[in-house]
Amino acid sequence: MQKFIEYLEEADKITRAMDHMLYVTYPLVKDKKILLRILMELKRANAYCINSILQYEYIFKRVRLTEDPKINLNAFFNKCAAYYELAPVSIQKIRELFSIVKEHNSSSMEFTRNEKLVIISNGEAKIVEIDKIKDFLVNTKNLIEKAKRKILQKDIKS
Repeated sequence: MQKFIEYLEEADKITRAMDHMLYVTYPLVKDKKILLRILMELKRANAYCINSILQYEYIFKRVRLTEDPKINLNAFFNKCAAYYELAPVSIQKIRELFSIVKEHNSSSMEFTRNEKLVIISNGEAKIVEIDKIKDFLVNTKNLIEKAKRKILQKDIKS
């Protein structure tokens, strides 16, 4: 099986698990660690999906890949996003999710208050509401669906 299909399937699997954690597990447990885990896993699912798209496009010589992940991510946003019909709002949500996870990784403290996750990094507080996490989940599902539609449809025709 092609590596890009494996990445796409892994992204889908992670997203389904995070959907369950967000809508079933978190309301029962109300633990901040679950929200943090959901954010980190959604970032991972987005990264897998983006890698899948980039590898697929690389096979057809529509993008160049490098060793630098930042350059590859910019190639995705600049060359692939429009082809996969991603709206600017969707691209912005992907960037925001990556930014929040990066802030979490460098944060000194996190806590929850009134259904909101507060991440304190570099003396500044970043507040992430449950609705924002749900938006990230929907956006991730949307990205995976669009990637499946383009990649698997063409793969079946080949």
